[in-house]
Amino acid sequence: MPSSNSPPRQPWLHELSVCVNGNVTALSDGSGDMSAHGAHGVYVDDRRVVHRLQVALRGGSISPVAHSSSGNRSDFFGSARHLGDAGPDPTVEVRRQRTAIDMGIEEHIEVTSRASGPVETELVVRLAGDGADVGAVKSGAAPTAVLPVVTVTGGLAWRDDRHEVQVGHDGSDVQVGCDEAGSGLLRMPVRVGPGQTWSVTLTITATRVRPSLLDADPGSQGVDWSDVRVRAQDSALEPTVRASLDDLQHLLLRDPQDARDVFAAAGTPWYLTLFGRDSLWAARMALPFGTGLAGGTLRALARRQGTAVDATRAEAPGKIPHEVRRASFQDGDELHLPPVYYGTVDATALWICLLHDAWRWGMPVAEVQALLPALRAACSWLTDHASPDDDGLLKYLDTTGTGLSNQGWKDSGDAIRWRDGSIADAPIALVEAQAYAVEAAMGAAALFEAFDQEGGEALRAFAEQLRTRVRDRFWVGHDLPDGPYLGLAVDGRGRTVDGLASNMGHVLGTGTLNAAESDLVAATIVSSPLLDAYGVRTLASDNGGFNPIGYHTGSIWTHDTAVCAWNLSRAGHPGRAAVVARTLLSSSVAFGHHWPELYSGAAALDQPAPYPAACRPQAWAAGSAAVLLTVALGLQPDAPAGRLVLRPCRPAPFGEMTVHGLRIGGQPVSLQCSSDGDVTVLDSPRELVVEVH
Repeated sequence: MPSSNSPPRQPWLHELSVCVNGNVTALSDGSGDMSAHGAHGVYVDDRRVVHRLQVALRGGSISPVAHSSSGNRSDFFGSARHLGDAGPDPTVEVRRQRTAIDMGIEEHIEVTSRASGPVETELVVRLAGDGADVGAVKSGAAPTAVLPVVTVTGGLAWRDDRHEVQVGHDGSDVQVGCDEAGSGLLRMPVRVGPGQTWSVTLTITATRVRPSLLDADPGSQGVDWSDVRVRAQDSALEPTVRASLDDLQHLLLRDPQDARDVFAAAGTPWYLTLFGRDSLWAARMALPFGTGLAGGTLRALARRQGTAVDATRAEAPGKIPHEVRRASFQDGDELHLPPVYYGTVDATALWICLLHDAWRWGMPVAEVQALLPALRAACSWLTDHASPDDDGLLKYLDTTGTGLSNQGWKDSGDAIRWRDGSIADAPIALVEAQAYAVEAAMGAAALFEAFDQEGGEALRAFAEQLRTRVRDRFWVGHDLPDGPYLGLAVDGRGRTVDGLASNMGHVLGTGTLNAAESDLVAATIVSSPLLDAYGVRTLASDNGGFNPIGYHTGSIWTHDTAVCAWNLSRAGHPGRAAVVARTLLSSSVAFGHHWPELYSGAAALDQPAPYPAACRPQAWAAGSAAVLLTVALGLQPDAPAGRLVLRPCRPAPFGEMTVHGLRIGGQPVSLQCSSDGDVTVLDSPRELVVEVH
């Protein structure tokens, strides 16, 4: 145990049970209890409205036996060993079913007796809240004071400055009060005969008493993925797709500026809000199941697109925000972000890429046209603001001292490293940021030309200039036996940072590289320093500073591996894409088919090991399941031309497979793939031409 003088530490999450429903998430231990320590609690709108929820039966504790979670539900099974018949076998079961609902949770508790005679006891529920902001909890500096609890008719209540919390129940003969520590108490008699079950349902809800910048409600009903069905020879694929879509669907939020639009919150519990990069990637990954999530995400971010130059928010005209919080976010003493923060070098390009891809998947023409003004503004940021000096590279530099020091997807302070492990100096020009911009410029040019708008030629010229800069500035290792590879960045002194990292996998398939360069990168991605048995390492195992459980310094990120597999497929390397996809699916089994944000690969335990502070579920991790299908089938849509091209992996990475619920132009497509990789179209719109290559 750390001493009382130890500095605050971020609480770990890997052993917690988690359920989520939009702006609500609940975290507890494996018994179902929330015991007022670490990250335990019920969070609503980034506030911990409940930090203690403990259930006991008079005379002893409830021993946890098993628990499971998926989407908005957690289930717990335990035993009251002090009750019932004597002997080694437990005879009194306690089951708890928790559901995250609108603005709170519902907790259904059952006591079942297998004993030979009647069991009489008392159920005691202890509850309290501290009203802590999620940033304070994340930094390990949450307040210790309990909010005053008052008794109301049949229940309990308390409030902080943003929510009023009420606890109700459907029980009878319930005593309501408080204990000596100020927690609320519910006491109710339990009488259960042999083979019988007694039950009660608690409802804990929060009501907003003060508005915030993002009062977003759950958006799980905003998409319909109920017709998505997968059958595969690899038994891990079907439950992984099913669990991942369930997780992603319950991370969805409705935009308070237009509740018809939904977007994916980045991840629970720390990032349960609109994040540019994360929300965009999740929507892009999910495009094979429809364009609804993409449309909502694009519009939600366009409504908050930058309009002015403001260094305190890292804002610039046309820039897509990094994150939109309900209030300022503070994590420790160094990071203090305003509610709307634009500190991202890549979200704007990714917004453009999503719009282009959604158009290719058949997003309605009227929706695309309505976003063309935002597209033009985003392109202006790329060409006029993203490159702050004469070298023409997109780069970032936090000038406030309280923002993100790194503003790509690897945004921890120690993420950008040289081959010897030393940390690169700012300002940083990431290799993948240049590639995203190349792809974005080409995609925007195609959109402008398709809609008879000016600007396509200039954007194509911009993309070509950026390709040349990548070719001239980012290749390193020419004297190494394995040949040259892409460095991960150019540093503040104009030197190419030669760290060997997964960033190069994000460059493939973007149109930045020629065929020979693409082959070099593809070979490096699947080489042993980068490719683990369970995914692509963020930093190579032979790079200085490698740590298999380091946040961005050797761990495996689910979405990063998925993007590498997808880009290998897009770049014409289906065999290597299949290899990477299989490593990712192999990891899902270790996590019950619910991928966390990141994890350690085989370097730790010869099996995937949790990164203890990882978000779970997390949007782009959950979206990675869709990428496995995209890679296996080689999906290349062109809805404007009425065509769907398939370039499947041969042999099929997951064996024989059938997929229902794909959608192009809003119309269903069903495909069957043999173990050899031959594809049969089971169902598709009559007007769609499906080409199998």
